[in-house]
Amino acid sequence: MAFVTKLRFQSGDRTVLENTVTEIKSIVERKGGECKGPHSAPPDRLFVPQQQTLAPGESFPEWEYTVYTRKMEIHNADHIAKQVGHMDFPDSVHVEIEVEQKRPLGHRNN
Repeated sequence: MAFVTKLRFQSGDRTVLENTVTEIKSIVERKGGECKGPHSAPPDRLFVPQQQTLAPGESFPEWEYTVYTRKMEIHNADHIAKQVGHMDFPDSVHVEIEVEQKRPLGHRNN
């Protein structure tokens, strides 16, 4: 059975995010794995209201920030995906890892 490791990275720091995904892609390719991506999603612009006090009333201007997202997949290289999963990532990068088991066509569950 083949496994696909799906990686999703998010950060407000675009430079750190790009450096992180570039490093991972380099590691996977150098070790002979198959890597798809990184794929970019449109940046999310988020707005957070800020109150001046706990009581209703005056407020500060909304705090605005941008979150950048990149997605990658590692195919048929479980040992490399395991190594990537145990890496230390920068604090400013949020990482989600999902492992999906791919069954051959025509395979039946018993």
